[in-house]
Amino acid sequence: MNTRSSADERLDFKRILPIFVIVLIDLLGLTIIIPLLPLYATAFGASPLVIGLLAAAYPLMQFLGAPLLGRLSDKYGRKPILVISQIGTFAGFLLLAAANSLWLLFLARLIDGISGANIATAQAAITDSTTEKTRTQGLGLIGAAFGLGFIIGPVIAFVSLALSNNNYRVPALAAAGFSLLSIVLTSTWFKETLTPEKRSHISEKVSLSLGSLVTAVKHPAVGLLLALMFAQQLAFGGFEQILALFTLNRLGLNASGNAVVFVFVGVIVVAVQGGLIGRWSRQYGDRRLIYGGLALLAIGLTLMGFTPHQPVPWYDKAALTTELSSTSEADGTVEADASNMSVDLPDEANKGWLGLAWLLLMMIPTGIGGGILQPSINSLITKRIAASETGGMLGISSAFFSGANALAPIIGGALFGALGSTAPFIFWGAIMAALLVTTLRLLKPGQEEERIEPETAVST
Repeated sequence: MNTRSSADERLDFKRILPIFVIVLIDLLGLTIIIPLLPLYATAFGASPLVIGLLAAAYPLMQFLGAPLLGRLSDKYGRKPILVISQIGTFAGFLLLAAANSLWLLFLARLIDGISGANIATAQAAITDSTTEKTRTQGLGLIGAAFGLGFIIGPVIAFVSLALSNNNYRVPALAAAGFSLLSIVLTSTWFKETLTPEKRSHISEKVSLSLGSLVTAVKHPAVGLLLALMFAQQLAFGGFEQILALFTLNRLGLNASGNAVVFVFVGVIVVAVQGGLIGRWSRQYGDRRLIYGGLALLAIGLTLMGFTPHQPVPWYDKAALTTELSSTSEADGTVEADASNMSVDLPDEANKGWLGLAWLLLMMIPTGIGGGILQPSINSLITKRIAASETGGMLGISSAFFSGANALAPIIGGALFGALGSTAPFIFWGAIMAALLVTTLRLLKPGQEEERIEPETAVST
């Protein structure tokens, strides 16, 4: 009995590895683009609010597509849904590389967003391949793929920008190349995790509706968790999407500099989700991890808003202005200068290391908190529902996650433009603090803790 229990506590990495690698390569395309997208839009004269709208286009389409793809994967299997959606991602990156106007940037992100909703399908494949005791660690590997993506993707962006003299289209082409590789790997390496006899017949539930989301929130076992997924991502997603704009304004970092900052975040997330979260989940349980993640985010985001206005030592205002204007000049638009930039650049006086050091220090609690929350919440959801609901419920969870990602940059961009670059971070930190207090009161122990405690007693 103890031997069987011990085996159930070990994650089967051989089954998970193909899913992990495919998700990682798929995410490389996204993480190559994220550090430079706000600057790409700035090159076309976009204001902070418009940049927020552009950042919202991708998660908005994920919000619409995640429940649909999740339900379809329950009905037809995980593999065909992954392949079809990856083809859409490939097309979106090609369009992004060819874009010569702001509206084409929007169109590219919309196409990529509906295709990127396949993360719910990947999560369902992980769930198919894990037990209750290994599920948090398995889902954490999806987050670790994001973290590795934030390490490798920005490095690829940095190198491609350096080799192309800061041509923003070259990283987009690199992203398309990785997307094509993910299609090949899914078609040839990935083995279907949901056998035909396990597929549920839910054709009547395939479409997304406001009613289905409201019904899910009212679910007695997981309704609070779905609301929590939305609220925490409203803050963490806003931080991710507005970070490049924030560092441009506070520290004078260009696309290459932002790529390095994203690498730092990625290292933290990989450490948490690739190794620590499985141990923490077994030791403390998902519910306590959620409490800790909220507390860390509240501290990190609030203090990040007070990053000193000090450009980095190598900052050159004229060179940065030239870099940002080079894309629009190539397309025949009016040459930009520092006076008509939509985002204020810092003065060259008082350059130093304090601003960058403060930012990186505050990213430690922020990265750990953000790394903990999503896999812990999703793991707790799967432990409190029937197995036949897993794909659909994770799809709805992804819809809430993506819905928050769609709203967060719009709110952040509006606050950034109206009240300054500090305001979004104070707002997000306050949300996390309020959410922590609410969750401590309302998120109670569930059936998964009742099941684990007796087994622990037997083994001891």
